Amino acid sequence: MLLLLAPILAAEAALRVNYLGDPADGTYTRGKDAIWLGHAWVDGRKTDADVETLARRLADTGMRDLYVHAGPLEHDGTLPKSAYANARWFIAAVHREAPKLRVQAWLGDVLATETPDGMRLERPETRAAVVRSTREILAAGFEGAHFDLEPLHSDDADYLTLLDSLRAVTRAQHAQLSVAAHQIDPVPGFHSFWGATTGHPKWWSQKFFGQVARRVDQIAVMSYDTMQPLQSTYGGYVAQQTSLALEVTPRSTDLLMGLPFYRENRFGHWAHAETVAAAVRGVRLGLSRTDADRENFGVAAYVDFAATETDWTSYQEGWVR
Repeated sequence: MLLLLAPILAAEAALRVNYLGDPADGTYTRGKDAIWLGHAWVDGRKTDADVETLARRLADTGMRDLYVHAGPLEHDGTLPKSAYANARWFIAAVHREAPKLRVQAWLGDVLATETPDGMRLERPETRAAVVRSTREILAAGFEGAHFDLEPLHSDDADYLTLLDSLRAVTRAQHAQLSVAAHQIDPVPGFHSFWGATTGHPKWWSQKFFGQVARRVDQIAVMSYDTMQPLQSTYGGYVAQQTSLALEVTPRSTDLLMGLPFYRENRFGHWAHAETVAAAVRGVRLGLSRTDADRENFGVAAYVDFAATETDWTSYQEGWVR
C-alpha cells in the first residue's frame, strides 16, 4: 500500500509547493476574459431586464466574450434552428447594453469515444454537417462559434480536420473560432496510462494541445474537475496547467484558463478545494513563471447560472483589481 501511496503523496506535495510564492506585478486581466452562459439566454426565458442586469454585472470587469449555449448539436452534426430561436434578440440586446461584448454560440455534443452513442467525428458527413451548422449560426448573427465536444481523446486527427474546415468558414465571416480544451498531461504520457487503467484518458498530450491551439482563435482550458483535495494542491495544479498551456499556445491565439463558478462534491471535484480564489492565484502564478507579458491571455468563468457572489468577488479582487 505504501508503494502505491508514495507517488501520489509526492505529486500532491509538489503541487502544494507549486502554489507557493507571489505572482508577478501586472498579472491581471488583459480584458480578454469570457463566461459560459446557459441556454436560457436564447430559448425565450430571459428578458431585456435580464440582459440589463447581465451588462451591469460584467461592466468594469475583464469580460469580452459570451459563450452562450445554442446547442447541443445532434449526433449527426446538424443543429435545429429551434435550439437558438431567440438568438437574434439576445445578440441585439447585448450589443445595445454592452457594445464591447462579443456573443459566440456555444455548441457541444457527446462524442462516441467511450460509449456506442454520440457524435462520430470519423464520419466525413458528420464533420460536413457541423460545418454547415456553423455557417447557419453565424448567419443568425453570432460573432463566433465555441465548440465543446467531449470526451475528446488526445491525438484525434478527425478533430483537427474538423477544426481546419471550421477555421476556413469563420475566417471568411470574420468570426471567432474557439474551443473548450481538456487539461494537459501533468506528466508526459499520463493520458495513455489513465486511459489504460480507467477507460477514460481525460488529459491531452501537450503536443496535441498545441496542434489544437494553432488552429483556433481562442482555446479555453477546462481547468476544473481535477480530483484535487485541497485549495493549495488545486491552485498548484492550475499553475502547472497554465504554464504547460502557455508553452505551446501561439501568441496569436487567446489562451483562457477556466474558473469554477460552480460547486459539486464528488470524486472528480471537491467544492472546498476548487475555488475561484485558488484558481485565480494559480493562473497568476503560472503566468508569472512562464510568460508574464502574454497579452492574448485571460480566464473563462464556468458557468453563469451557478455563480455566487463569492465567485464574482474572488474574480474581481483576484484578477480584475
